[in-house]
Amino acid sequence: MPDFVAALITAAAFCAAVIVTNALTRWALQMHLAPADLAENGFLQYGVSLAFAASAWRRVLARRPI
Repeated sequence: MPDFVAALITAAAFCAAVIVTNALTRWALQMHLAPADLAENGFLQYGVSLAFAASAWRRVLARRPI
């Protein structure tokens, strides 16, 4: 698979992970399940999103063409 397509998939995975983690953080703050210091668009959300994107990158490049 070309690197361009792998980069597109990785970018989409990163964006989706940021959106999902922000929604989960907002929900947790509204339900008082998370500490008040946990903020949207914080290091935790970007760290999780980056890890998810890195995992997607490795997985896409590891696939063998048919």
